[in-house]
Amino acid sequence: MKLSDELIKLREKSIPKAVFQTSRCVIDHAKGSAIIDVDGNEWIDFSGGIGVVNAGHCPDKVVEAVKAQADKFLHACFHISMYEGYIRLADKLNRITPGLFEKKTFFANSGAEAVENSIKIARNYTRRPAILCFEDAFHGRTLAALSLTSKVMPYKTGFGPFLPEVYRVPFPYAYRMADGNQEKANRIVLDKIKTAFKNIVDPENVAAIIFEPILGEGGFITADADFFRQLKELASQHSILMICDEIQTGFGRTGTLFVSEQLGIEYDIILTAKSIASGLPISAITGKADIMDTPQVGGLGGTYGGNPLACAAALATIEMFEKEDLLSNAKRTGKIIQEAFLQFKEKFTCIGDVRGLGAMMAFELVKSRQTKEPAPDSAKLLMAHCHSKNLSIITAGTFGNVIRILSPLNIQKDKLAKGLAIMEEGLAQL
Repeated sequence: MKLSDELIKLREKSIPKAVFQTSRCVIDHAKGSAIIDVDGNEWIDFSGGIGVVNAGHCPDKVVEAVKAQADKFLHACFHISMYEGYIRLADKLNRITPGLFEKKTFFANSGAEAVENSIKIARNYTRRPAILCFEDAFHGRTLAALSLTSKVMPYKTGFGPFLPEVYRVPFPYAYRMADGNQEKANRIVLDKIKTAFKNIVDPENVAAIIFEPILGEGGFITADADFFRQLKELASQHSILMICDEIQTGFGRTGTLFVSEQLGIEYDIILTAKSIASGLPISAITGKADIMDTPQVGGLGGTYGGNPLACAAALATIEMFEKEDLLSNAKRTGKIIQEAFLQFKEKFTCIGDVRGLGAMMAFELVKSRQTKEPAPDSAKLLMAHCHSKNLSIITAGTFGNVIRILSPLNIQKDKLAKGLAIMEEGLAQL
């Protein structure tokens, strides 16, 4: 029996079935864009731990920083004993996040915790209860985050009741909403928000609008700068805060450190996690200083938030972005992927839409381009083909019919080309 089979059998006995897997890969070690499984097989990584290893698996500088910190101390709890890494990282994020205003930052453990804390802060600052969010959004799996997450199955089924005073409106999904016309989609959504403020929720009761600049789990659905400009104007009319969730779009995924830079997004609070520390668990809540200082002393925090090892990893990861070619690599990689996907669309009628920004690219599988009926079964077949060829890919979208790429930004050209060729082989078999 192969070691992977033995471990999978033990996994089935020991771990709840609700803890899902997309493939049978059992990793032994990884470097760059390559994963080596416990049976010695090499996989090409197009999943990136769901957008976590933008700088690649085990970057030397990050590993060295973690080892150096491990020699000093593993944990202290910042609330009991402050340490330099937490303070330096907060200062760094205050300086590198977009926005020419004074900021403050604190840390949690995961993206979901960042979302939870942002909602707490927004409610505390505004003294309002309601939150506006978007259809097809994903903000996490803890209670408040799950309340904001859109997709019911499998994320929400059986886990209610959820947070009250959460109101959901459509996202400007141009492909399905307006035959690709982004301006029209923007107008439809903004009109729906205005209508919601008339007959669903009083805008004077809304604390914040939380949004992903590009929907991640929702299917890499993009909006444009004009939409976010008008959304900000509408929010400002009612003194509603803007919470920008850059947990998946941040740290170079779209070709700039934050996609907010490209889209000119004005926010009050910005959330980061995933690739901030190349795989160590940490998330950041960064916002306007006066907003962040509103909660009472002791109202924010947690035992492990801003763990010393994670802070060291994050500082080293940010240094890589500042001193190396990760952002230019993201643009180069994204261009190659986009060109390949557009060629796929010309060749295969099962692809209805290609979209994304930078190295955050995806295509949507449909049964018919005329009806745009989602084709989740085709996505499953394509993913199975890729896994059989040791290519790690994942799906997205409310219907599970979107194939997305979240490979390391510095993936080698030959591995990228090989992975794309495997995807093309799979598409030809659908």
